[in-house]
Amino acid sequence: MALSEDLALIARQEAELVFAAFDAETAWRLGLSLRELAVTRGHSIVIDVRRFGQPYHPLFYTALTGTTPDNARWVQRKSNVVARFHRSSYQLGLYLRHNNTTLAEKYSLPDTDYATHGGSFPIHVAGAGIIGSVTVSGLPQREDHNLVVEALCHELQRDHAALRLPD
Repeated sequence: MALSEDLALIARQEAELVFAAFDAETAWRLGLSLRELAVTRGHSIVIDVRRFGQPYHPLFYTALTGTTPDNARWVQRKSNVVARFHRSSYQLGLYLRHNNTTLAEKYSLPDTDYATHGGSFPIHVAGAGIIGSVTVSGLPQREDHNLVVEALCHELQRDHAALRLPD
């Protein structure tokens, strides 16, 4: 799939994967859904669901067997992208690549704090906007992104096949 087609599909994902409400129970279900998908498929990932704010409010976190502390650091850096730009980390990474630039060149932001790699997706609540993120780390970035989208589709009862980025 061409870069521009990926960007268009991610824009559709971000527009359609919107919650009517989001609370700790919703975060827990979303986190468990991701965990069940990962365990069933034998993935070693870290899963993080958080609300933004100072400080951020963790709602769900797990590190599955085979992960390292580095995965937790990737989660933080990817989530920072969503908190700053209100877009998925993969969308911003593809956008930068499409425009032949980097995060440091375009926004003067350090790679030590921000990672424009797939795996972090905004939690968008109708009438409230972007209130947090759901993030995974441990798979190749496109797979990280697709796994999060799959869990969001399940929680929001959306057609995952229609919203999934092709392999």
